[in-house]
Amino acid sequence: MRSIRAAAVGAVTLSLALAATACGGGSSNGGGSDDSPKTLTYWASNQGASVEIDKQVLQPELDKFEKQSGIKVKLEVVPWSDLLNRILTATTSGQGPDVLNIGNTWSASLQATGALLPWDTKNFDAIGGRDRFLDSALASTGVQGKDPAAVPLYAMAYGLYYNKKIFADAGIGKPPATWDELVADGQKIKAKGKSPLGAEGANVSENVHHVFVFAKQHGADFFTADGKPDFTSDKVVAAVQQYVDLMAEDKVIPTGNAEYAQNQSVSDFAKGKQAMLLWQSAAANLKSQGMSEDAYGVAPVPVQSGTPGTGTRINSMAAGINVAVFGNSHNLDGARQFVKFLTGDDEQKVLNKAYSTIPPVKSAQSDAAFDTPAFAVPKETLATSSAPLPQVASESQFETVVGTAVKDLFADAAAGRAVTTDSVKAKLEKAQQQMPAA
Repeated sequence: MRSIRAAAVGAVTLSLALAATACGGGSSNGGGSDDSPKTLTYWASNQGASVEIDKQVLQPELDKFEKQSGIKVKLEVVPWSDLLNRILTATTSGQGPDVLNIGNTWSASLQATGALLPWDTKNFDAIGGRDRFLDSALASTGVQGKDPAAVPLYAMAYGLYYNKKIFADAGIGKPPATWDELVADGQKIKAKGKSPLGAEGANVSENVHHVFVFAKQHGADFFTADGKPDFTSDKVVAAVQQYVDLMAEDKVIPTGNAEYAQNQSVSDFAKGKQAMLLWQSAAANLKSQGMSEDAYGVAPVPVQSGTPGTGTRINSMAAGINVAVFGNSHNLDGARQFVKFLTGDDEQKVLNKAYSTIPPVKSAQSDAAFDTPAFAVPKETLATSSAPLPQVASESQFETVVGTAVKDLFADAAAGRAVTTDSVKAKLEKAQQQMPAA
């Protein structure tokens, strides 16, 4: 999912499990839509720099759909701080929209509620077929072996954004390819009076995204093959400690960043206050804050050694936004038509250009706009060195508890308290105890 927004995972509890029997067809969809087949309600996620910008992007496209289909779409852009809780409330009450955007990491958790329309072969065929979509995007649509709970809409991957002038002033000729190189470059940048690397230590979802990648690079997973939490293995502990040590030990992340929340590190980077930023598809966000594309470069996120690839050389989660349909919508045919419109080649080009994201529809990537430097790294990363976050029913709780554990560890580092293997393991053990029983 996109880092321009922080995921609203803080209030996810056992309500997901309880919701599994609370949803289904037949109840009013209650999201502002009447029962007319000529009306749909749509909850869009906040993809741009503001809700108002999203409305400016989306409304002309919804008008286009109405002209083509005769179906009016009532739009609400929901901030990421509210979106998941709004969805959970809708799943338990049955009062939701017809169509909605979800962060792709939530797919399995929301699938477990039973509220979303399963995308079986018949439904995929109605929008042009499953094989139109990238495999990496489809991998984050629900539990493997089950019909997907959603359809890929925007695809993203993390990159290392670096300020060209700061690098040149520090005598650094190329971006770092390994974490050791990043730390070494960070010391040169600090010697020139700049902050090396930004982070958002209070941003729970960002914390999870990064420690997931570090875990992959250590050859570890947060869940066992049968879906049980495994947060305290030696490799997971080492991975989390390595990320937090970028502040605690290596001193390349400023201690003030322990309190940073949504978009604060992006703002610092755009203003030239820091040299590097780990972010997903940041071009549109940086442009909106006045940073020219010529001022920065984009490189793959560092790995432990060598170059990004498969196995332990994974350097990004397979990020993105999916579009889903509530199964109790009174206008399922119209909802499928709308999803077909959003995932059609022409619309994929319009929307993904607007948000500097990658079309998860393969044929839409042929547009020359997606061959620029800003798109090259995320496209390559998605294709060769990304992995989906765990597609398990308790994924949303995992984001909450592990992301909070990392937040607490950053707070320790900022306060000068030692971050040790034992303290990291203790935080992760506490997080694991907060996970719901299978």
